[in-house]
Amino acid sequence: MWLAQDALAAALRALLFALAISRLGAVPAAAQTAVDLQLVLAVDASGSVSEERFELQKRGYVAAFRSPQLARAIGSGPAHAIAVTMVQWTGPALQVQVIPWMIIGDEASMERLAVAIAAAPRQLFGGGTSISGAIDHALGLFGTGPFSGGRRVIDISGDGRNNRGRPAAEARDDAVRAGASINGLPILAIEPDLETFYRDNVIGGPGAFVIAAASFATFADAILKKLIIEISDGASMRSVARASSSPGNAKAD
Repeated sequence: MWLAQDALAAALRALLFALAISRLGAVPAAAQTAVDLQLVLAVDASGSVSEERFELQKRGYVAAFRSPQLARAIGSGPAHAIAVTMVQWTGPALQVQVIPWMIIGDEASMERLAVAIAAAPRQLFGGGTSISGAIDHALGLFGTGPFSGGRRVIDISGDGRNNRGRPAAEARDDAVRAGASINGLPILAIEPDLETFYRDNVIGGPGAFVIAAASFATFADAILKKLIIEISDGASMRSVARASSSPGNAKAD
């Protein structure tokens, strides 16, 4: 009985959050805003990610979207704005869009996104690790928001190899053919050689790259570097990230 009540309470919290957050990203259909980048943040919620580790991921994204460095990167493009959505993922058919598309163009909108990420409850807790499923789901989100233009980038973070669904490389190749780029942020806490798997099977498209986090504790630094590179779309920024990395922190490729 108590388990049923807990499940009902969790479902109610998720519903109330979804209703509240939908208003943050709401823009009239006729108001198509030009953006420099359409970015899907795909966050691993598989069984290997404990509650503590999941919270560390969330805090990393929250800190990044409160960073003055990221604000400068967003303002550096021709449109001075990007579009962002966040997905939690596990198995081949287990993905949840926890943050709707939001247009980010100033510090106020960055703060709204940071608050939304901090408040977003974890909605998935197991089901395997299907990077291919995450890529396929993320690809389907492009073209569904109230904006136009910009590069289409899928940002995959996770702590394990693809072990469910079709091969990750197949999903990557389909996404690249559809015009998207995929960047990777492997977390090496469980699989020290996961960066190689991401490089060979996950990333793809123009300018694709990997930045690895040595552990969940260093995730925040890695995600900030990664977002700055993605938003700036500059090879020089990749060189900066590579030069400032260390084995105990994060490394770029």
